[in-house]
Amino acid sequence: MNEANQKKRIAIFGSTGSIGTQALDVVRAHSEIFEVEILTAQANAELLISQALEFMPNAVVIGNEEKFKEVKEALSDKGIKVFCGEKALEEVADFDTYDLMLAAIVGFAGLRPTLKAVEKGKTVALANKETLVVAGDIVMQKAVENRAPIIPVDSEHSAVFQCLLGEARNPINKVILTASGGPFLGKKPNFLVNVKRDHALQHPNWSMGAKISVDSATLMNKGLEMIEAKWLFNLKPKQIEVVIHPQSIIHSMVEFADGSVKAQLGLPDMKLPIQYALSFPQRINNDFPKLNFKKANALTFEEPDLRTFRNLGLAMDALHKGGNLPCILNAANEIAVWAFLKNRIGFLDITAVVERTMEVIPFIENPSLEDYFYSDGEARNFAATLLQIE
Repeated sequence: MNEANQKKRIAIFGSTGSIGTQALDVVRAHSEIFEVEILTAQANAELLISQALEFMPNAVVIGNEEKFKEVKEALSDKGIKVFCGEKALEEVADFDTYDLMLAAIVGFAGLRPTLKAVEKGKTVALANKETLVVAGDIVMQKAVENRAPIIPVDSEHSAVFQCLLGEARNPINKVILTASGGPFLGKKPNFLVNVKRDHALQHPNWSMGAKISVDSATLMNKGLEMIEAKWLFNLKPKQIEVVIHPQSIIHSMVEFADGSVKAQLGLPDMKLPIQYALSFPQRINNDFPKLNFKKANALTFEEPDLRTFRNLGLAMDALHKGGNLPCILNAANEIAVWAFLKNRIGFLDITAVVERTMEVIPFIENPSLEDYFYSDGEARNFAATLLQIE
């Protein structure tokens, strides 16, 4: 932390997305504790400019180089450094001027800057699950080598993280990740074949970005979270389970060797795990709505329907086989979800694209970082050919 003013200096990578904007709400409410050092966005120049004018960071990055001039001119007299392009994300992540990176870039694009922050020994509040899905072995090894704390932001992993505090020497039987079931809980393929973009984005409990909303609807999100949990908490695949919990009140649970189960509960509001990750190890006050047990009178659980929601089963296969298969799974899913959001393919086609790509792209048991990048590219190219995307 910056000793001169005792404020924690935050770098928000992905500041215009759902997680990034909610993080800035937290910073805004606690300006005596936090200050913004870096903001990055891919294409939303207008919102990035607005955020920069309010929070006055040291630097901003706009990924889309066509938007660079617009951002540069808007901030030209503010003393804010303006960068553009994918490489700039890594360069800014290499700065010494921040204390904590909130890694909130969606998808594979978040891997390189997050890895750079880890190599710098920075604390990383990780909201980008794909970083660990794709290259969890390498990222976590680098974190150990550089003593870089990784604090999960996903509500499920934040819950597990909180349940494990004070339990370092106590063996874990299993981690139980809860899933709401998404907007199509209980539906069958004859219904899902007609699902459109707008239906998939209507999550019953959470307010999220488009990509993660679709992943939640297909249950791929829960599969990615299983893979992420393996690396975050050093678990074996058999120690990770998923249970459907439609109320989204219990965010996840840990069962210990003695049979005791610890759970973390709260209303489905991402600001709480975001704030916890930013302020850790302190818990700070807020005006978020609180859980009222007099109204939460039914907490139910059921098995996920793997026959209907086959993406979860594919992710489980990748979890158990390991190697570069989670990387292939993730790349194919990103391409397929993009196509679905553009109304180019149907809802069930997402699974077909992922499954076929996993079958075709060569498996590598012990991949290097270069292998991961190569596999990602190969999987994207193959998935795109399936979709006839140029």
